[in-house]
Amino acid sequence: MTTLTDYLNHVSCDAALSEVITTVTDVGKTIAQLLRKGALADILGEAGNQNVQGEDQKKLDVLANDLLLDALAQNSHCAGVASEELDHATPANVDGSLLVLFDPLDGSSNIDINMAVGTIFSILPYNRQGQASKDQDFLQPGTKQLAAGYLLYGTSTMLALTITDTVVMFSLDPDTGDYIVVEEQVQIDADTSEYSINSSNYRYWRAPMQQYIDELIAGEAGVRERDFNTRWVAAMVGDVHRILCRGGLFTYPFDTKYANKAGKLRLMYEANPMSLLIERAGGSATDAVNRILDIEPTDIHQRVPVVLGSKNEVNYVRELHLQHANKQG
Repeated sequence: MTTLTDYLNHVSCDAALSEVITTVTDVGKTIAQLLRKGALADILGEAGNQNVQGEDQKKLDVLANDLLLDALAQNSHCAGVASEELDHATPANVDGSLLVLFDPLDGSSNIDINMAVGTIFSILPYNRQGQASKDQDFLQPGTKQLAAGYLLYGTSTMLALTITDTVVMFSLDPDTGDYIVVEEQVQIDADTSEYSINSSNYRYWRAPMQQYIDELIAGEAGVRERDFNTRWVAAMVGDVHRILCRGGLFTYPFDTKYANKAGKLRLMYEANPMSLLIERAGGSATDAVNRILDIEPTDIHQRVPVVLGSKNEVNYVRELHLQHANKQG
């Protein structure tokens, strides 16, 4: 069986990148253990404060963030860290060559009901060695990512990782503590009959997204002439994992629910790493029109609409938005 260490050696992963990935995934083992203990580890419930997003923090949000931050600060290759839970990026080692962004616990609203949550991470190059990293150093498009992935804490702990032009899936062996390769080259079918969306926001969507969902709901009686199934985990990491396993479409589109938010998901540590995984598995990822990985970021907490998954379905959503724009134009 091929372990994560074996895999990193096999693909001739740069030593610095290999060590940073190992640091993140080792912390994942600790988080997975805490989740297994649940209430016995006193990790359930609210932390009593909010993050920079104005979202109520769970106890494990804070703990997972601190565990990752502390571990990466001790890694000599990490020059800085940016997190969903921190207002600004945190400088680490001035001689480091890498920057790490992460959502320490995606889907944390699921913690208290014992459903899937995960950790999402993105690794970028750092070229100002000798100087403390700043927020601006992280503002690189998704195409600059050196590696990206997520840890899914479910019935088993899974790791999805991309370093080269492929996506590899690992499962954490609870007996040995090793991440073992279970899928060497993840591929997403171009077509799908499964979609994931929070339909409670329907009234806030733009017209082309409403049209798209109306067509899916109409099923074989409508213009699509086939039935579709709805799936919703309430954790991006869970929905993306399902797509990597069996295809599908996930979207958190633009809506008007909050005037100051273009979308719910954050570009730098949610949309970008997930888009890299999806594209390298043969899928597509857009903001409904534009490729997410090409977006030039302006803020480490920038939000963006997301439509990702099976290529033909993502392209169809794009066509509907372009048609609507042309009619309006």
